Amino acid sequence: MYDEDAIYRIIELIDGMLDSIQIIQERVSGIKSANDFLISPDNMFILDGICMKLIFIGESIKTIDKLSKGELFPLYPAIPWKEIMKLRDIIAHHYFKIDVDIVYSTIKEDLSPLENTLRQLKDYEERRCSATNLRNQL
Repeated sequence: MYDEDAIYRIIELIDGMLDSIQIIQERVSGIKSANDFLISPDNMFILDGICMKLIFIGESIKTIDKLSKGELFPLYPAIPWKEIMKLRDIIAHHYFKIDVDIVYSTIKEDLSPLENTLRQLKDYEERRCSATNLRNQL
């Protein structure tokens, strides 16, 4: 089991990821296909910003996995946590090899389930934190 400080940090990271998902969803509202990212400098700028948010999400997941000592993500097996971390590594270290189709499908297909799961995770961690505080008061 991991400590209360880790729980608070995990909740902070989840909030940041939820904010990032919301920003990504707002920025892609006019994007209807992967090729739309490539048709104008403005859309390429949107793609660059989205990739930065995906890096943040992947890095946050890596940090949460360390903070939770690998205990948290197995509770939510429907999310491909390792693939999200790999996508982060590809974007961060091999930027010129980014497959726009993969980024687009990730945004359109994977962000909503991730968002829902992150909300569940946050609720779980907040309940654990409340229970820990209650035990400490007794």
